[in-house]
Amino acid sequence: YLPVDMYIGGVEHAVLHLLYSRFYTKFLYDIGVIDFDEPFHKLFNQGMITGKNGIKMSKSKGNVVSPDDLVRDYGCDSLRMYELFVGPPELDAEWDDRGIDGVNRFLKRLWNLLQDSKDGDIKATKEMIKLRHKMVYDITSRLESFSLNTVISGFMEYNNKFIEVAKKEGGIDKETLETIAVLVSPFAPHFAEEMWEQLGHNETVFKAGWPTYDENEMKDDEIEIPVQINGKTKAVISISAEATKDEAIAAGKEAVADKLTGNVIKEIYVPKKIVNIVMK
Repeated sequence: YLPVDMYIGGVEHAVLHLLYSRFYTKFLYDIGVIDFDEPFHKLFNQGMITGKNGIKMSKSKGNVVSPDDLVRDYGCDSLRMYELFVGPPELDAEWDDRGIDGVNRFLKRLWNLLQDSKDGDIKATKEMIKLRHKMVYDITSRLESFSLNTVISGFMEYNNKFIEVAKKEGGIDKETLETIAVLVSPFAPHFAEEMWEQLGHNETVFKAGWPTYDENEMKDDEIEIPVQINGKTKAVISISAEATKDEAIAAGKEAVADKLTGNVIKEIYVPKKIVNIVMK
């Protein structure tokens, strides 16, 4: 089991815990018992949840928050996700009971999306597929960089996008819902297990592989770019992401035709960025 991939602990343990764990490891390495001389690949010091005004929670100060009450009212998944959501994990964060409501609402909205979609045999549209692959990429990248608070905010952002798509399409396809369940599982395991079962699976969600993404599926079919005349934006057009220079300039000139009152001396297209028409 050694060396450990990541050691997570409070900075107050940085001296003694690390001292004796590293000392023992180096001693065992020196006498030939093990073939590595460091017990951990990576060290991460997490911040602390504090009371109001950043004061450390303690029974003597009377500012301790009982998790039992919060679990009873919101469930342990909401509590767990809110603790991650309050801020970067390496920094201290001030506890505020009111913030857990937002996370709880997110889980309820995701649950409603599941209920509205699971029995509808919804076919995946290009928009759903693109959003799914973007979500896997974003969530995985944030998780690997240990930006756990932005993982939770990312779930909220993508859930809102999927809800808007579901309004148009009558729901969300099963593969996307399964992907969401797997991505959510490390942060809201009980919720994810229930999602997974409702989607027709008998085994635990934790036996499912981590989702993968395809960069080709993430590409936008259309892009919006500004059309400028002599460096000043006069319109914004939607064109194919693969549009040629001639196609982009033609679309741009059509959008500002009523403003082309002089002699056009130059037409510039910066791919996927801008159309600029220079007039004299």
